[in-house]
Amino acid sequence: MEGSMTRSTDDTAPSGSPAQGSNSRQDNIIHIDHITKIFESKAGTVTAVDDISFDVRRGEIFGLLGPNGAGKSTLIRILTTLLRPTNGTATVDRYTLAGDPEKIRGIIGVCPQNSTLDVELTAYDNLEFYGKLVDVPESELDARIWELLKMTELADRAYSRVGTFSGGMRRKLEIVRAFMHRPLILFLDEPTIGLDPEARREVWLQIAALNREKTTIILTTHYMDEAEKLCNRIAFVDKGRLMSLDTTDNLRKLIPAGDLIEIGTDTMNEGALAALREIQLIISVSFRDGMLHISAQNGSQVLPVIVTLLEKQKIFMTSISIRRPSLEDVFIYLTGKTLDEGTPEMPAGPRGKQP
Repeated sequence: MEGSMTRSTDDTAPSGSPAQGSNSRQDNIIHIDHITKIFESKAGTVTAVDDISFDVRRGEIFGLLGPNGAGKSTLIRILTTLLRPTNGTATVDRYTLAGDPEKIRGIIGVCPQNSTLDVELTAYDNLEFYGKLVDVPESELDARIWELLKMTELADRAYSRVGTFSGGMRRKLEIVRAFMHRPLILFLDEPTIGLDPEARREVWLQIAALNREKTTIILTTHYMDEAEKLCNRIAFVDKGRLMSLDTTDNLRKLIPAGDLIEIGTDTMNEGALAALREIQLIISVSFRDGMLHISAQNGSQVLPVIVTLLEKQKIFMTSISIRRPSLEDVFIYLTGKTLDEGTPEMPAGPRGKQP
């Protein structure tokens, strides 16, 4: 994969997606055309977004995945008119970034990474203040606030200060606040970062409920399970570049092996690695951080051969597992690193080697 970008041309949407079969321009609510963003400073230039093009389909939950510093948030800031691209353009619904920024702001909602709730105000007051900012008619505002509070199961805390809320409660309130004016598109930038597992699941349910309101949702995250649970399609981004875009099942097919075998050991040696690579059904072998990673066809059939070889090589095994490829595996295959290996946004360099 080194030096190349994989991008699917398959237009088949997953079950439940609004775009089944062939994809027409009318199905797309966002069209991104060769967007690049370069930041310049005395320290040098940083290419945060590097010639990205793709479409988002109307009504889908679209995932942007990548490590910290991959360019996800910069791209979101461009699409929400907070940043101007260095090159390229985009269309949001029927409006262009360059010509219609005010109209774009009227049809989108944004929930940023960092909380902007006023913790000294009540939940009701936070929603009321924002509703007035986005021009929700006064005659509809109170009913809309109670509708959103019920959606988040926070109606009984309507008049409690937000400062008394848990992290999950605050995040749910912030997400529906962005939905106050019923936007066509909702941008959620790392909506569950820092939340405990139970709070994350509650936010997932809320995102799915908002999507059932026929709202297109753009979700940036570096949590693979979150993207797999929620998203119709997923785009992998690394060093500002689009690495691949497709459904979860099709992304898994990028790895040319049916199974992934992982064996824990602290006694690996080059001789054993070389011998493993000679086994016919094994496609690739790598060893890192005390774990042997093997891609193989018919994993259950080849595993006894692997175990026998390692025992002959006097390799002590602490754990063995077989599983199908995950989204994390796909990302490692495309970039040569895990999502946890993100860095501050720097000029895009060569891609990592295939493991």
